[in-house]
Amino acid sequence: MTKNTTTNYQNNAILTTQTDINVASDNQNLANFASFGAGMTAHLQSWLTALQKANDLLPQQLRFDDVQLQCSQKIAGQISLSLIEQLEALPVFALSVVVQKQALITPDNADADKKTAFETHIDGWSQQNPSWQLIKVAHNTDELQDISGSDRLTPVLTYRYILMPTDTATMQPGKKAAAARLLDDGMTSHLRQFIATLPITDKLGGDAAIDCHIVSLAKMLRPHKVAVFDMDSTLIEQEVIVELAKHANIGDQVSEITESAMRGEIDFDTSFSQRVALLEGLSTEVLDTIQDKLSLSAGARTLIATLKSLDYHTVLVSGGFTYFAQRIAKELGIDEVYANELDIEDGIVTGNVVLPIVNGERKAAIVEQVTKRMGISTAQAICVGDGANDLAMMAIADIGVAYHAKPIVRARADAAINATGLEGVLYVLGYSAQDLL
Repeated sequence: MTKNTTTNYQNNAILTTQTDINVASDNQNLANFASFGAGMTAHLQSWLTALQKANDLLPQQLRFDDVQLQCSQKIAGQISLSLIEQLEALPVFALSVVVQKQALITPDNADADKKTAFETHIDGWSQQNPSWQLIKVAHNTDELQDISGSDRLTPVLTYRYILMPTDTATMQPGKKAAAARLLDDGMTSHLRQFIATLPITDKLGGDAAIDCHIVSLAKMLRPHKVAVFDMDSTLIEQEVIVELAKHANIGDQVSEITESAMRGEIDFDTSFSQRVALLEGLSTEVLDTIQDKLSLSAGARTLIATLKSLDYHTVLVSGGFTYFAQRIAKELGIDEVYANELDIEDGIVTGNVVLPIVNGERKAAIVEQVTKRMGISTAQAICVGDGANDLAMMAIADIGVAYHAKPIVRARADAAINATGLEGVLYVLGYSAQDLL
């Protein structure tokens, strides 16, 4: 019987295990700066420039002095930690609107009219909500580089704003999170009014042609160091347990167990054990056949490669099996893998469960362990997943991202991606292609 393992591909990355801190001079009155990778310089510049435009909207006692803002802007790739701390208490949000390019740009020569109409429609939200201000950061046509040539990136237009009330006051974290969700719902509903005017086809995905991300600006500017990903239906397009069930001719039985778990009749661990027991007798030849048919999600290679270039430590945490997860991680260059061990004897799956099971609670614990080992907090982690068992780790991360997820996950995540592939995580983090050149 094999043991649960953790695989570390440290040779594939330069690992950053602790936030770099620099000390500013006394007359600047700024003690600490958080250091970012070189690729973040343009990213920070655009958001900070927009923030400076909005400074007059802040209460006098909370305004950022010119020295603080200018110093943050002039030092390449760095931002004042005190600036982030002040923003934490304020209802100041980063708004990123991502729209599929083909929804606004068509061969009928009406491109400019549609784009202008869309931008006007976004601006119309603030006219309908006069207590809130939209401060433009940048509008871009995003053409991320497809490093593999087959990553199926979605051409999009991105519209980025700072969103803040005209009468700003400090706000408790819970109320701020609730405000973000209300704003997200309101802006999404507003954008769907525009979508209803377009000849959206099934190919465009209807409402999914547009993503609206509203994230605390403090989170946007914070230096994240760790990115954690679910595997099934996130990094890969398939659910491995479903593929295994098909080959074992137990699809109906597995579906029945899954539905029972979704109804709350049995917990994840019980359902997992029952499904694994049904796999008894499968050969490793079948496992290899399934492995060969697994396909990476669109944008996965580009996202991981970009995050690695920005000095992120990447982690795969799956309720699936190491037999598949290790290979996927190696293919993508992910640093660490945590998954369930599929017990195999003499080339045959035994059907026995190897403890501990990587369930939702275990995923969250792994995120805490990884960040603690690196000497940082979970406030410097982002987590991406699609299922209910990803919610716990997404909740403790600074930013939890739902990827083509189930409704309950989309409702509780900080941001939800539907219009693009995994490269959409970069847009959630406030990047455009121009920032990453």
